[in-house]
Amino acid sequence: MRADRLLSLVLLLRHRGRMTATQLARELEVSSRTVMRDVEALSAAGVPVYAERGRDGGFALLPGFTTDLTGLTHDEALALLTAQSRATPEALGLGPAFAAAVRKVIAAMPDSARRTAVDAADRVLAGQAGWLSEPEADAHLAAVRRAVFAGRRLRLRYAARDEPARWRTVDPVGLVEAGGRWYLLATRGGAERTYRLSRVEAVEEVDEPAHRGPDVDLEEVWLRRRAAFTAVLPRVAATVRVRTTRRPELAAACVEITGERPDGPDHLRVEVAFGDLHHAERVVWMLGDAAEALAPAALRARVAARAAAVAAFYA
Repeated sequence: MRADRLLSLVLLLRHRGRMTATQLARELEVSSRTVMRDVEALSAAGVPVYAERGRDGGFALLPGFTTDLTGLTHDEALALLTAQSRATPEALGLGPAFAAAVRKVIAAMPDSARRTAVDAADRVLAGQAGWLSEPEADAHLAAVRRAVFAGRRLRLRYAARDEPARWRTVDPVGLVEAGGRWYLLATRGGAERTYRLSRVEAVEEVDEPAHRGPDVDLEEVWLRRRAAFTAVLPRVAATVRVRTTRRPELAAACVEITGERPDGPDHLRVEVAFGDLHHAERVVWMLGDAAEALAPAALRARVAARAAAVAAFYA
């Protein structure tokens, strides 16, 4: 506990400059006397903390003092930075604490590593909403990631749906993880393209800088491309009676909700579009007894058959 507090004290001084014992005590949630003892311990350990007396006095680090106190590698720092896009910390009520931890890590990194990591973090987006799907193994994710972060062009041997695999050279924009699958957002010949990494058969990094516009908002690009993609997909219309509290999960997993109305005190009757019957079955099954497929009959039959198979397995 004390080692963590000493680290936090040094990071606070490096990030904010001079601070009084009272300010440090408030930030670290300890007494001013404890702060004084910690400062003495840091000085004894060779950390150049010095005191300035007077009304505007306080504790500060000697100018020019730098250290990578966190011990994080570049990839570890990058993993923490990209984790900001996930909802888990906020869902647990830890959003502010997580943001504070990220700021401390950034402050502790050497200048060159900080610039590289922050720039790379702008090129990956994880935990995005997508159709319910099984996570896929992406054998070439590491190679694609290296090129994306390095800002290099890529040659991909890619098999589009119902087409033979062929080589194409692309300019990476960023990586997105959605619904357990990884996608490469890129441009080819100036046109926007999206590649599912599980369909990539081979990767070659090209020793040329990728053409990527300044100030790219990866989330905005992803949402726009996803909307364009789903707009042209075939649809299966269904009616689902869902518990009101589970409606957000249904909305996140389907293609579109086209209508809804109350159905009792705790349920909604929702008109919803799915990609196909398999997609609809998986979503309804995921919701368990919180949802009932009312139509079409083929969907009800598929869910009933799946439930019967599971019941027989456990009989």
